Amino acid sequence: MKTHYLTSVSQIKGLSPEEREEIAETERWFSFRATDYYLNLIDWSDPYDPIRRIVVPDIAELEKDGDLDPSSESSYTKAPGLQHKYARTGLLLVSDRCAGLCRYCFRKRLFVDSADEVVPDISLGIEYIRNHPEITNVLLTGGDPLMLPTRELRKIIEEIRSIDHVKIIRIGSKMPAYFPMRISGDQELLDLLAEYSLPEKRIYLMSQFTHPREITPEAMEAVTALLDHGVMILNQTPVLRGINDSAEVLGELFRTLSFIGVSPYYIFQCRPTRGNRTYAVPIEEGYRIFEEARATASGIAKRARFVMSHATGKIEVTAVTREFIVMKYHQAADPDEMGKVLVFRRDPSAYWLDDYSVPVDSCDISDLNNHTSSHIVRKSYGVDTASE
Repeated sequence: MKTHYLTSVSQIKGLSPEEREEIAETERWFSFRATDYYLNLIDWSDPYDPIRRIVVPDIAELEKDGDLDPSSESSYTKAPGLQHKYARTGLLLVSDRCAGLCRYCFRKRLFVDSADEVVPDISLGIEYIRNHPEITNVLLTGGDPLMLPTRELRKIIEEIRSIDHVKIIRIGSKMPAYFPMRISGDQELLDLLAEYSLPEKRIYLMSQFTHPREITPEAMEAVTALLDHGVMILNQTPVLRGINDSAEVLGELFRTLSFIGVSPYYIFQCRPTRGNRTYAVPIEEGYRIFEEARATASGIAKRARFVMSHATGKIEVTAVTREFIVMKYHQAADPDEMGKVLVFRRDPSAYWLDDYSVPVDSCDISDLNNHTSSHIVRKSYGVDTASE
């Protein structure tokens, strides 16, 4: 189960001295970290290898764009280490370490010297959850919770399981891709998960397979071990330039995940975090890739939603026409906006919700009650809304 962690690009044997020198400045801005297992998946003869692009620094990351907290996550902090953005979900930041640092990470702020959102004592966060019975889901994240020793993870899970109204525990982790032997080789961890993933209150592992080549025999062994111990597995990944930005690659990912028992869950629009522009795909291009990929998959493999985690909520891109793009609040920080539909004129250069202008139409769920038998009253912003 042991692995070797590399924490400097100078340790990467597959890079030439010139390449190491070129990306050294990038490494000073956002650290490098990877397992030897994961680096061995890279085809070093291919400078555009997608696995390499996931984890090896790129000089383009130094572009001065984006924000360290583009979704305003820190503004939803209610107790040390605890965020509460959506009514039914509490988010606990339990780790500030990962087995590898994804170059497109949206929480880079946790890996800089001044980061203080992850705290060693989460007792106040646990107490907040205990005092908020609307919270039925708790997401353990960070960083990667599976970087914690199993005994520490046990303490956290035991505390959460003592709260009756919490029915689901989620663990956000890229460990099945970065170091799957951490899972398959730790029987103590598997026994812990089996003990607390109950028929009426399941544990979900939110995996982060980003490219089909990450789904190795070792990764499949880890997935099988989790399934055999009662853990449900859902997968989420952004659409990323040079990694999975083709219908062929994304479709293969959907299909392969479904074959091994993992449900595609969210496909994210890459967040505009500082340094991420080189990995981002415009929203409308991402939607086309997403839909073309889903067209290659069975119903089981096409359950994912294409969303962006905006400061105001999780916004699903539901449709694109020749003139318009249609979005919907899949989750909303303001409960009154849950399910709200937004229609914008298309902008092929848009990377984020804020890049669009004023919506040409919108509709709250409550508006659907304001109707007569002959027509529906809608808010109009400049399009023809003649009665139907």
